[in-house]
Amino acid sequence: MVEVLVPATSANLGPGFDTMGLALGQHDQLMAVITDDPGVRVDIEGEGAGQLPTDDTHLVVQAIAAGLAENGIELPGLLLKCRNTIPQGRGLGSSAAAIIAGLLIARGLIDDGDDRLNDDAVLNIASGMEGHPDNVAAALLGGFTLAWLEDTETHAAARAIRRDVHSRIVPIVAVPSTPLVTAEARSILSDAVSRDAAVFNLARAGALAHALCDQPDLLFVATEDRLHQDARAQAYPNSHRVLRDLRGQGLASTISGAGPSVLTLVAAQEVSSESLPDAIGTAVSVIAKACGDGWMVDAVMVEAQGARMQRRSLGAAST
Repeated sequence: MVEVLVPATSANLGPGFDTMGLALGQHDQLMAVITDDPGVRVDIEGEGAGQLPTDDTHLVVQAIAAGLAENGIELPGLLLKCRNTIPQGRGLGSSAAAIIAGLLIARGLIDDGDDRLNDDAVLNIASGMEGHPDNVAAALLGGFTLAWLEDTETHAAARAIRRDVHSRIVPIVAVPSTPLVTAEARSILSDAVSRDAAVFNLARAGALAHALCDQPDLLFVATEDRLHQDARAQAYPNSHRVLRDLRGQGLASTISGAGPSVLTLVAAQEVSSESLPDAIGTAVSVIAKACGDGWMVDAVMVEAQGARMQRRSLGAAST
């Protein structure tokens, strides 16, 4: 039996389009067991139950198959149980979490899987399945990640840098009730951008890396964007309204991934996993008021560890 815990993620973070990601303290929990019977059965609890497929077309199963195929192994009979808390189609990395979870399950099922399907291999396969490496890097590695594709002689290899996030930073996620198809949001964007917009975002992206890791006071200016959020406003008009409202109040808010969720990064004092300062509760109230009815607004911690895999056999466990 293989168990995996994988976090939600927020990508782009304003100026870091398709390159920056942040792991969040909200998780999907999965368990896979090889069975003697052929075929795959998927049991789903929580988010996506009754909507996601329960056979080998499920994205987690496709990722398991891809990880096994990379090592010349066919997909065995399998029982997969998913306990999902990451909202589907809300810009919080549900597909990236599914892909990373499946690849780590494949790692757990393979003899010497830690070596044969290491993090570099997982990141490359996941990036190919997802189409870009920002969310999958954060889901795999945790913390704040900067990811890119590097040309080699045979293919474009995914690479990523991981950094710890400053202890004062607390993400607040506002999730609307209506999902958005990522492909729809991406199709709106033009293939060309102005030089001014490119220079603007380059400067903000550099500042954002520094703000997230070393100087949270820069978060507001560092989360400005001129490449994608306004350009996709028609895909998520309510989210764009909330974004403009919150930034007008001085909050470091961004569209989370392709939307429609809104991420706000708050710099607080004396943050711990056991309690959050009153300033965070105040920020949650302000954000909830700006969102109105039909939104879920919660403060979450940054997930520092990323995805975790555990093997269990005959009552014994190893990680």
